Amino acid sequence: MTARRPRSLLLAVAALLGVLALAGCNKENPRTHASTEGPYVDVGPLQYQVQLSRLLNPADTEDRAYFIGIPPAQRQIRGDEAWFSVWMRVWNRTDGVHTASREFEVEDTTGRRYRPVAVGADNVFAYRPAAIPSGATLPATDSVAEQGVIGGSMLLFRVTDESLANRPLILHIRSPGGAPQEAEVDLDV
Repeated sequence: MTARRPRSLLLAVAALLGVLALAGCNKENPRTHASTEGPYVDVGPLQYQVQLSRLLNPADTEDRAYFIGIPPAQRQIRGDEAWFSVWMRVWNRTDGVHTASREFEVEDTTGRRYRPVAVGADNVFAYRPAAIPSGATLPATDSVAEQGVIGGSMLLFRVTDESLANRPLILHIRSPGGAPQEAEVDLDV
């Protein structure tokens, strides 16, 4: 019976090493494209997930809170424009502290690109790049943005109706440091 234990132990160790090797594949084969919202993509040492994207209306009761921190005069858009939001979640699965990206662009099929609109510090839903400790997320656990219906931090874009017609829109995320340098997510509009 004692001869079988070392063999069983050896098989268990081999199986564990196999599982660890498979778990490490993500670092060697990072995911840098998602064809829909929901999957995580790897950008630098962090993982980013689009929770939701949708059009917003500052006159709508449900959407008003998302426009806190934007002066009323800036909320006005031209007749050929729309407000478009992307809610993001960032996860640090590493052992160190890393800062989330501040480099985002939405691109339509013609190559036209949009950068996020600056949102005031009093908007609790706005995405703000920050240092994320090991195992933590942005938005932070128990924050208003994390506990809200969407569960992510908002990036707000002013886009043209023409770009909305030239779908799919693609969100580009660039790393503040580390590889992979960029990932993209096809957005559901």
